Amino acid sequence: LPFPPAPPRGFPPPPLLSPSPSELAPEEFFALPKPNQAELVWQALFVDRAPISEATRGVVTVLVELGLADQLKAKNLIGIREWFSQQDPVKHAEKVFAKAGIRYAVMTNIPFDAAEAAHWKPEKKEYSKRFRSALRIDPLVKGDWETVCVALTAAGFPTTAEGARSYLADWVETMKPEYLMASTPHDFAFDDDPLAAFAACSCIVSTSKKVDMSIPGAFGVKAHEGGCKGTELSTSPDAIELMEKILIPVAEQHSLPIAIKIGAHRQLNPELGQGGDGMVTADITDLARMLKRYPKVKFLATFLSKTNQHEAIVLANKFRNLHIYGCWWYCNNPSIIKEVTTMRLEMLGFAFTAQHSDSVSGPELSQMESSGVVWRGVV
Repeated sequence: LPFPPAPPRGFPPPPLLSPSPSELAPEEFFALPKPNQAELVWQALFVDRAPISEATRGVVTVLVELGLADQLKAKNLIGIREWFSQQDPVKHAEKVFAKAGIRYAVMTNIPFDAAEAAHWKPEKKEYSKRFRSALRIDPLVKGDWETVCVALTAAGFPTTAEGARSYLADWVETMKPEYLMASTPHDFAFDDDPLAAFAACSCIVSTSKKVDMSIPGAFGVKAHEGGCKGTELSTSPDAIELMEKILIPVAEQHSLPIAIKIGAHRQLNPELGQGGDGMVTADITDLARMLKRYPKVKFLATFLSKTNQHEAIVLANKFRNLHIYGCWWYCNNPSIIKEVTTMRLEMLGFAFTAQHSDSVSGPELSQMESSGVVWRGVV
Protein backbone atom coordinates (compact mmCIF):
# COMPACT_ATOMS: atom_id res chain seq x y z
CA LEU A 1 0.00 0.00 0.00
CA PRO A 2 1.23 3.53 -0.70
CA PHE A 3 2.38 5.66 2.20
CA PRO A 4 -0.14 8.26 3.41
CA PRO A 5 0.54 11.81 2.27
CA ALA A 6 2.84 13.94 4.42
CA PRO A 7 1.05 16.36 6.75
CA PRO A 8 1.01 20.01 5.65
CA ARG A 9 3.66 22.36 6.98
CA GLY A 10 2.80 23.71 10.43
CA PHE A 11 0.95 20.52 11.36
CA PRO A 12 1.51 19.69 15.09
CA PRO A 13 4.39 17.21 15.61
CA PRO A 14 3.71 13.73 17.00
CA PRO A 15 3.35 13.70 20.82
CA LEU A 16 6.71 11.99 21.35
CA LEU A 17 8.46 14.80 19.46
CA SER A 18 6.60 17.66 21.08
CA PRO A 19 7.79 19.44 24.21
CA SER A 20 6.69 18.31 27.66
CA PRO A 21 3.00 19.24 28.11
CA SER A 22 3.56 21.16 31.32
CA GLU A 23 6.84 22.80 30.28
CA LEU A 24 7.75 22.59 33.98
CA ALA A 25 11.24 21.85 35.19
CA PRO A 26 11.32 19.08 37.82
CA GLU A 27 12.07 21.51 40.64
CA GLU A 28 9.07 23.62 39.62
CA PHE A 29 6.82 20.56 39.54
CA PHE A 30 7.91 19.35 42.99
CA ALA A 31 7.42 22.85 44.43
CA LEU A 32 3.70 22.60 43.65
CA PRO A 33 1.23 21.32 46.27
CA LYS A 34 0.54 17.60 45.93
CA PRO A 35 -3.03 18.09 44.58
CA ASN A 36 -1.69 20.28 41.78
CA GLN A 37 1.02 17.76 40.95
CA ALA A 38 -1.65 15.05 40.75
CA GLU A 39 -3.77 17.15 38.40
CA LEU A 40 -0.86 17.56 35.99
CA VAL A 41 -0.16 13.82 36.08
CA TRP A 42 -3.85 13.00 35.56
CA GLN A 43 -4.05 15.37 32.59
CA ALA A 44 -0.92 13.95 30.96
CA LEU A 45 -1.60 10.24 31.51
CA PHE A 46 -5.39 9.87 31.49
CA VAL A 47 -6.72 12.83 29.46
CA ASP A 48 -4.09 13.69 26.86
CA ARG A 49 -3.07 10.04 26.37
CA ALA A 50 -4.79 6.67 26.44
CA PRO A 51 -3.88 4.78 29.65
CA ILE A 52 -2.30 1.73 28.03
CA SER A 53 0.92 1.40 30.05
CA GLU A 54 0.93 -1.17 32.83
CA ALA A 55 1.12 1.54 35.50
CA THR A 56 -1.92 3.42 34.16
CA ARG A 57 -3.84 0.18 33.52
CA GLY A 58 -3.33 -0.65 37.18
CA VAL A 59 -5.00 2.62 38.17
CA VAL A 60 -7.85 1.95 35.74
CA THR A 61 -8.34 -1.57 37.15
CA VAL A 62 -8.48 -0.30 40.73
CA LEU A 63 -10.96 2.47 39.94
CA VAL A 64 -13.26 0.10 38.06
CA GLU A 65 -13.13 -2.50 40.84
CA LEU A 66 -14.04 0.18 43.38
CA GLY A 67 -17.13 1.16 41.37
CA LEU A 68 -15.75 4.34 39.84
CA ALA A 69 -16.06 3.34 36.18
CA ASP A 70 -18.43 6.23 35.36
CA GLN A 71 -16.13 8.84 36.87
CA LEU A 72 -13.21 7.27 35.06
CA LYS A 73 -15.03 7.26 31.72
CA ALA A 74 -15.88 10.93 32.22
CA LYS A 75 -12.25 11.58 33.31
CA ASN A 76 -13.76 13.20 36.37
CA LEU A 77 -10.86 13.62 38.79
CA ILE A 78 -12.95 15.82 41.09
CA GLY A 79 -15.60 13.10 41.43
CA ILE A 80 -12.95 10.44 42.12
CA ARG A 81 -11.39 12.61 44.82
CA GLU A 82 -14.77 13.27 46.42
CA TRP A 83 -15.48 9.53 46.59
CA PHE A 84 -12.18 8.75 48.30
CA SER A 85 -12.62 11.62 50.77
CA GLN A 86 -15.89 10.04 51.95
CA GLN A 87 -14.37 6.63 52.73
CA ASP A 88 -13.63 5.43 56.24
CA PRO A 89 -9.96 4.29 56.10
CA VAL A 90 -10.51 1.10 58.12
CA LYS A 91 -13.62 0.02 56.20
CA HIS A 92 -11.98 0.94 52.90
CA ALA A 93 -8.93 -1.20 53.73
CA GLU A 94 -11.20 -4.15 54.53
CA LYS A 95 -12.97 -3.70 51.21
CA VAL A 96 -9.67 -3.65 49.32
CA PHE A 97 -8.40 -6.79 51.09
CA ALA A 98 -11.66 -8.60 50.35
CA LYS A 99 -11.60 -7.68 46.66
CA ALA A 100 -7.92 -8.62 46.36
CA GLY A 101 -8.52 -11.97 48.06
CA ILE A 102 -5.64 -11.64 50.52
CA ARG A 103 -5.56 -12.15 54.30
CA TYR A 104 -2.86 -9.66 55.25
CA ALA A 105 -0.07 -7.50 53.91
CA VAL A 106 3.42 -6.97 55.29
CA MET A 107 4.43 -3.33 55.61
CA THR A 108 8.07 -2.25 55.62
CA ASN A 109 8.86 0.10 58.48
CA ILE A 110 12.11 2.05 58.93
CA PRO A 111 13.12 2.66 62.57
CA PHE A 112 16.02 4.83 61.37
CA ASP A 113 13.47 7.33 60.03
CA ALA A 114 12.24 9.52 62.90
CA ALA A 115 8.90 10.18 61.18
CA GLU A 116 8.17 6.44 60.92
CA ALA A 117 9.55 5.62 64.35
CA ALA A 118 7.04 8.06 65.86
CA HIS A 119 4.23 5.68 64.88
CA TRP A 120 5.72 2.97 67.10
CA LYS A 121 7.31 4.80 70.02
CA PRO A 122 6.98 5.97 72.72
CA GLU A 123 3.56 4.36 72.39
CA LYS A 124 2.75 1.90 69.65
CA LYS A 125 -0.33 2.78 67.64
CA GLU A 126 -2.89 0.04 67.09
CA TYR A 127 -3.38 -1.28 63.58
CA SER A 128 -5.66 -3.77 61.94
CA LYS A 129 -4.41 -7.36 62.01
CA ARG A 130 -4.53 -7.09 58.24
CA PHE A 131 -1.16 -5.34 58.49
CA ARG A 132 2.05 -6.97 59.68
CA SER A 133 5.49 -5.46 59.77
CA ALA A 134 8.94 -5.92 58.28
CA LEU A 135 11.89 -4.09 59.79
CA ARG A 136 13.93 -2.18 57.21
CA ILE A 137 17.66 -2.03 57.81
CA ASP A 138 18.81 -0.18 54.66
CA PRO A 139 21.46 2.01 56.37
CA LEU A 140 23.34 -1.11 57.47
CA VAL A 141 23.40 -2.59 53.96
CA LYS A 142 24.40 0.78 52.51
CA GLY A 143 27.20 1.26 55.03
CA ASP A 144 25.52 4.45 56.24
CA TRP A 145 26.90 4.47 59.78
CA GLU A 146 26.15 8.20 60.16
CA THR A 147 22.38 7.61 59.85
CA VAL A 148 22.61 4.66 62.24
CA CYS A 149 24.47 6.80 64.82
CA VAL A 150 21.83 9.54 64.66
CA ALA A 151 19.11 6.98 65.42
CA LEU A 152 21.14 5.35 68.20
CA THR A 153 21.83 8.68 69.88
CA ALA A 154 18.20 9.79 69.65
CA ALA A 155 17.10 6.51 71.26
CA GLY A 156 19.73 6.62 74.00
CA PHE A 157 21.90 3.75 72.75
CA PRO A 158 25.70 3.93 72.53
CA THR A 159 27.14 4.37 69.05
CA THR A 160 28.87 1.00 69.08
CA ALA A 161 28.27 -2.37 67.48
CA GLU A 162 26.75 -3.62 70.72
CA GLY A 163 24.57 -0.52 70.93
CA ALA A 164 23.36 -1.04 67.36
CA ARG A 165 22.57 -4.70 68.01
CA SER A 166 20.63 -3.75 71.14
CA TYR A 167 18.79 -1.04 69.19
CA LEU A 168 17.70 -3.53 66.51
CA ALA A 169 16.74 -6.11 69.13
CA ASP A 170 14.58 -3.48 70.84
CA TRP A 171 12.80 -2.76 67.56
CA VAL A 172 12.35 -6.47 66.89
CA GLU A 173 10.57 -6.69 70.23
CA THR A 174 8.44 -3.65 69.40
CA MET A 175 7.50 -4.45 65.80
CA LYS A 176 7.40 -8.25 65.91
CA PRO A 177 8.57 -8.22 62.26
CA GLU A 178 8.09 -11.08 59.82
CA TYR A 179 11.56 -10.44 58.45
CA LEU A 180 14.31 -7.83 58.04
CA MET A 181 14.47 -6.03 54.70
CA ALA A 182 16.75 -3.78 52.67
CA SER A 183 17.41 -2.67 49.12
CA THR A 184 21.05 -3.03 48.19
CA PRO A 185 22.75 0.00 46.59
CA HIS A 186 23.62 -0.34 42.91
CA ASP A 187 27.34 -0.61 43.68
CA PHE A 188 26.91 -3.16 46.48
CA ALA A 189 29.78 -5.65 46.65
CA PHE A 190 30.31 -8.40 49.19
CA ASP A 191 33.94 -9.30 49.84
CA ASP A 192 34.54 -13.02 50.14
CA ASP A 193 37.55 -12.48 52.41
CA PRO A 194 36.44 -13.94 55.76
CA LEU A 195 38.83 -11.60 57.61
CA ALA A 196 37.73 -8.40 55.88
CA ALA A 197 35.06 -7.47 58.41
CA PHE A 198 37.50 -7.85 61.28
CA ALA A 199 40.14 -5.49 59.96
CA ALA A 200 39.22 -2.80 62.51
CA CYS A 201 39.65 -4.90 65.65
CA SER A 202 42.44 -3.90 67.99
CA CYS A 203 43.26 -7.60 68.18
CA ILE A 204 44.49 -7.63 64.58
CA VAL A 205 48.18 -8.25 64.16
CA SER A 206 49.98 -7.50 60.94
CA THR A 207 51.95 -10.18 59.21
CA SER A 208 55.52 -9.79 58.08
CA LYS A 209 57.31 -11.39 55.18
CA LYS A 210 59.05 -13.78 57.53
CA VAL A 211 56.48 -15.49 59.70
CA ASP A 212 56.03 -18.92 61.16
CA MET A 213 52.68 -19.99 59.66
CA SER A 214 52.31 -22.62 62.39
CA ILE A 215 51.77 -19.85 64.94
CA PRO A 216 48.07 -19.15 65.69
CA GLY A 217 47.11 -15.86 64.10
CA ALA A 218 49.85 -15.95 61.50
CA PHE A 219 47.33 -15.22 58.74
CA GLY A 220 46.50 -11.88 60.38
CA VAL A 221 44.09 -12.65 63.21
CA LYS A 222 45.04 -13.79 66.69
CA ALA A 223 42.80 -14.85 69.55
CA HIS A 224 40.56 -11.86 70.35
CA GLU A 225 41.37 -10.29 73.69
CA GLY A 226 39.02 -9.22 76.45
CA GLY A 227 35.49 -8.49 75.32
CA CYS A 228 36.38 -7.80 71.70
CA LYS A 229 35.27 -11.05 70.08
CA GLY A 230 35.74 -9.47 66.68
CA THR A 231 32.92 -6.95 67.08
CA GLU A 232 34.75 -3.65 67.38
CA LEU A 233 33.87 -1.20 64.64
CA SER A 234 36.28 0.85 62.61
CA THR A 235 35.98 4.63 62.53
CA SER A 236 34.09 4.48 59.22
CA PRO A 237 32.59 0.98 58.94
CA ASP A 238 31.44 -0.15 55.53
CA ALA A 239 28.42 -2.27 54.64
CA ILE A 240 30.20 -5.61 55.06
CA GLU A 241 31.42 -4.69 58.52
CA LEU A 242 27.98 -3.50 59.63
CA MET A 243 26.38 -6.66 58.28
CA GLU A 244 28.97 -8.96 59.86
CA LYS A 245 28.94 -7.36 63.29
CA ILE A 246 25.38 -6.03 63.63
CA LEU A 247 22.84 -7.33 61.12
CA ILE A 248 23.78 -11.01 60.89
CA PRO A 249 24.06 -11.56 64.69
CA VAL A 250 20.60 -10.03 65.18
CA ALA A 251 19.09 -12.11 62.36
CA GLU A 252 20.58 -15.30 63.79
CA GLN A 253 19.62 -14.50 67.39
CA HIS A 254 15.99 -13.80 66.52
CA SER A 255 15.66 -16.36 63.68
CA LEU A 256 14.62 -13.64 61.24
CA PRO A 257 15.02 -13.95 57.46
CA ILE A 258 16.69 -11.11 55.59
CA ALA A 259 14.79 -9.97 52.51
CA ILE A 260 16.96 -8.14 50.01
CA LYS A 261 15.88 -6.27 46.90
CA ILE A 262 18.71 -6.17 44.41
CA GLY A 263 19.33 -3.98 41.38
CA ALA A 264 17.94 -0.51 42.10
CA HIS A 265 20.06 2.49 41.15
CA ARG A 266 18.86 5.22 43.47
CA GLN A 267 18.81 8.80 42.15
CA LEU A 268 19.86 7.82 38.64
CA ASN A 269 18.26 11.13 37.65
CA PRO A 270 18.49 13.22 40.84
CA GLU A 271 16.24 15.95 39.42
CA LEU A 272 13.27 13.59 39.72
CA GLY A 273 13.77 12.90 43.42
CA GLN A 274 12.47 9.47 44.43
CA GLY A 275 11.00 9.15 40.95
CA GLY A 276 14.49 9.23 39.48
CA ASP A 277 15.50 5.74 40.58
CA GLY A 278 16.75 3.45 37.83
CA MET A 279 18.02 -0.11 37.44
CA VAL A 280 21.26 -2.02 37.08
CA THR A 281 22.06 -5.64 36.33
CA ALA A 282 23.54 -6.97 39.57
CA ASP A 283 26.49 -9.28 40.13
CA ILE A 284 24.76 -12.29 41.69
CA THR A 285 28.04 -13.71 42.93
CA ASP A 286 27.78 -11.21 45.80
CA LEU A 287 24.60 -12.94 46.93
CA ALA A 288 26.24 -16.36 46.49
CA ARG A 289 29.05 -15.28 48.79
CA MET A 290 26.56 -14.22 51.45
CA LEU A 291 24.69 -17.51 51.18
CA LYS A 292 27.90 -19.45 51.72
CA ARG A 293 29.14 -17.13 54.46
CA TYR A 294 25.90 -17.17 56.48
CA PRO A 295 24.32 -20.63 56.05
CA LYS A 296 22.20 -20.20 59.19
CA VAL A 297 20.45 -17.11 57.82
CA LYS A 298 17.49 -17.41 55.43
CA PHE A 299 17.68 -14.89 52.59
CA LEU A 300 14.65 -13.81 50.57
CA ALA A 301 15.71 -12.16 47.31
CA THR A 302 14.08 -10.34 44.43
CA PHE A 303 15.84 -8.75 41.46
CA LEU A 304 14.98 -5.62 39.54
CA SER A 305 16.66 -6.64 36.30
CA LYS A 306 15.10 -9.24 34.03
CA THR A 307 18.64 -10.23 33.06
CA ASN A 308 19.34 -11.54 36.59
CA GLN A 309 16.31 -13.84 36.81
CA HIS A 310 17.70 -17.06 35.27
CA GLU A 311 20.93 -16.97 37.31
CA ALA A 312 18.94 -16.23 40.48
CA ILE A 313 16.73 -19.28 39.91
CA VAL A 314 19.77 -21.52 39.55
CA LEU A 315 21.20 -20.04 42.74
CA ALA A 316 17.96 -20.82 44.59
CA ASN A 317 18.20 -24.37 43.27
CA LYS A 318 21.62 -24.77 44.89
CA PHE A 319 21.22 -23.00 48.24
CA ARG A 320 18.52 -24.00 50.70
CA ASN A 321 18.90 -20.69 52.57
CA LEU A 322 17.71 -18.71 49.52
CA HIS A 323 14.07 -18.11 48.60
CA ILE A 324 13.23 -16.17 45.43
CA TYR A 325 10.16 -13.95 45.46
CA GLY A 326 8.17 -11.64 43.27
CA CYS A 327 8.53 -9.64 40.08
CA TRP A 328 9.65 -6.35 41.49
CA TRP A 329 9.01 -2.86 40.10
CA TYR A 330 10.35 -2.73 36.53
CA CYS A 331 9.79 -6.49 36.23
CA ASN A 332 6.18 -6.09 37.35
CA ASN A 333 4.78 -6.17 33.81
CA PRO A 334 2.63 -8.98 32.36
CA SER A 335 5.08 -10.01 29.64
CA ILE A 336 7.96 -10.32 32.13
CA ILE A 337 5.79 -11.87 34.86
CA LYS A 338 4.71 -14.63 32.49
CA GLU A 339 8.24 -15.43 31.33
CA VAL A 340 9.85 -15.32 34.80
CA THR A 341 7.06 -17.23 36.55
CA THR A 342 7.10 -19.97 33.89
CA MET A 343 10.85 -20.31 34.20
CA ARG A 344 10.63 -20.54 38.00
CA LEU A 345 7.93 -23.20 37.84
CA GLU A 346 9.99 -25.27 35.42
CA MET A 347 13.14 -25.09 37.55
CA LEU A 348 11.91 -24.74 41.15
CA GLY A 349 8.43 -26.24 41.19
CA PHE A 350 6.50 -24.38 43.87
CA ALA A 351 9.60 -23.47 45.92
CA PHE A 352 9.26 -19.72 45.33
CA THR A 353 6.83 -16.88 45.95
CA ALA A 354 5.19 -15.94 42.67
CA GLN A 355 4.43 -12.33 43.41
CA HIS A 356 4.91 -9.68 46.01
CA SER A 357 3.54 -6.21 45.83
CA ASP A 358 4.25 -2.63 45.59
CA SER A 359 0.74 -3.42 44.40
CA VAL A 360 -0.67 -6.14 42.17
CA SER A 361 -3.37 -5.23 39.69
CA GLY A 362 -6.07 -7.37 38.14
CA PRO A 363 -4.30 -7.80 34.78
CA GLU A 364 -1.16 -9.03 36.55
CA LEU A 365 -3.15 -11.62 38.51
CA SER A 366 -4.81 -12.74 35.30
CA GLN A 367 -1.39 -13.10 33.70
CA MET A 368 -0.22 -15.24 36.64
CA GLU A 369 -3.32 -17.39 36.38
CA SER A 370 -2.68 -17.97 32.69
CA SER A 371 0.84 -19.10 33.64
CA GLY A 372 -0.60 -21.72 35.94
CA VAL A 373 -0.02 -19.82 39.18
CA VAL A 374 -3.32 -19.16 40.91
CA TRP A 375 -3.04 -18.00 44.48
CA ARG A 376 -5.22 -16.39 47.08
CA GLY A 377 -3.72 -15.82 50.47
CA VAL A 378 -0.67 -14.16 51.85
CA VAL A 379 1.17 -11.42 49.99
